[in-house]
Amino acid sequence: MSALDGVRSQFFIAFRYLFGRSNKGERYLLAAAAGIALSLIPIMVTLIVTDGMIQGITERFLELGTGHIQVRLSEPNDDVGAIVKDEPGTRGVWQEIDGIGIILGANGKTGITIRAVEPSFWQDEGSQKYLSTIDGQARIDDDDDALLGSALALATGAEVGKRIRIMTLRTNEDGNVVPRTQLFTVRGVVSSGYHEIDSLWCLISHQAGVKLLDPAYSDAYYIVKIDEPFVKADEVAQKINYDLRFFLRNVSTWKQVQPAQYSSYETTRQILLFIMALIVLIAAVNVSSATSMLVIERERDIAVLKTFGAGPGAISNIFLSGSFLTGLTGAVFGITLGLLFGVNINQVIHGIENIINLFTPLFGANEIKLLDPDFYLQTIPIIIDWNTVLFIGAFTVLCSIAASWFPAFRAGRAKPVELLRKI
Repeated sequence: MSALDGVRSQFFIAFRYLFGRSNKGERYLLAAAAGIALSLIPIMVTLIVTDGMIQGITERFLELGTGHIQVRLSEPNDDVGAIVKDEPGTRGVWQEIDGIGIILGANGKTGITIRAVEPSFWQDEGSQKYLSTIDGQARIDDDDDALLGSALALATGAEVGKRIRIMTLRTNEDGNVVPRTQLFTVRGVVSSGYHEIDSLWCLISHQAGVKLLDPAYSDAYYIVKIDEPFVKADEVAQKINYDLRFFLRNVSTWKQVQPAQYSSYETTRQILLFIMALIVLIAAVNVSSATSMLVIERERDIAVLKTFGAGPGAISNIFLSGSFLTGLTGAVFGITLGLLFGVNINQVIHGIENIINLFTPLFGANEIKLLDPDFYLQTIPIIIDWNTVLFIGAFTVLCSIAASWFPAFRAGRAKPVELLRKI
C-alpha cells in the first residue's frame, strides 16, 4: 500500500469516527466541534463590529475633518493647489484655517472648534456622503454664513436664520491679547453622525476665517483628498513632498495627523480579538479531552489495526486526523454562523431594541438604545476582513490538532496485547 493510500485510509477512519452512526466516542468529537463553533460566533461578530466601527468613524474623520493628506507651507505660494491637483489620483485640494473660540447663543456660550474651509469642500462627494443636513442647508454662500453641528446648535439654542456671535482672540498692535467678536448667520444645522464632531464644529468660509482667526492662534494648511486613502496616502504624500520641497514645511498623511486616536482604535481591536482567542483555546482543549475519550472507547479498533500491522505513526495520525476534522468542522460552522450574525448585526440590534422597548413603558423608563448615538455610530458599516477570518480559521484548526497530540501519541504507543486484555 502506497503512502497516499495510507493517508486516505487514516482520513477515512477518522471521518467515520466523527460522522459515523456509532454511539461510541464520536459524540465527544461532535460536542467538541460544537464548542469550537460556539466560541467562533462571538469572534466573528466582534471582528465585523469593531472593523465596521473603526472604519466608519475613521472615514467620517477623514472625509469631513482631517482629509487624507495635510500640506503645510513654510511660505505662501499660490501655485500649491494647482501643483497638488496634478498628482495622479488626487480628488481635490482646499485651503483651511482651524482655530478655537466661543459661541454665544440664545442658551448661553460654549467653546467651539472653528473650521474655515473653502465652501466647495462641503460639496465634495466624500463630504456629501457623511454630512447630513438636519435643518436649513449645508452650504456656505457668504462670508457671514455659518454651519453648526447638531449637538452644538442644540446646546446653544442656535436656529437657522438667526444670528450668533463668535468670539476669538487676537494680538493688537501693542502686543496685547484682546477678544474679537463677529456676527454670523446660521445657514444650516448639520450632522456627521458622530457626537464628538457635532458638539464642537462651527463651519465658516475660508475668507471669513482669514479675517476672524489670528495666525498666532490658528493653524493654516491645505486639505488633500485622494481616490484610495487607505492604500495610497503614503505614496501620494511622498510625491507632494518632492514637488513642493522648496517651500514646504511638512506633509502629513491621515495616519500621522492623529496617530494616538487611530492607534487606540487598532489596539482596542487587537485586545478584543485576543480575549476572544482565549475562548477558542479553551474550546480547543475540549478536543484533547474528546480525543482521549475516543481512544478509550476505540481500544478494540486500535488493537485490531496494530495486529494487522499498523504502526504507531499510523494510529496516531488517525486520531490527529480526527482532531483536524473536528477543528475544521467547528471552524466552518462557527465562522459561517458568526458571519451571518455579523452582516445582519444592525437588524439584530434594532430587533433587540424593539423587543426591550415594548416593556419600557411598563416601568416608566425612556426608550433604550443599545448603541448610544452620542458615542457610537447609529448604523454599523459591514466590513469583513477575509485575511483575518482565514487566519482565525487556520488558528482554530491548528489549536485543535496541537491539543490532541498527546492522547493521539499515547494511542500510537499502546501495545495491542495490553489493549486486548482490557476488552
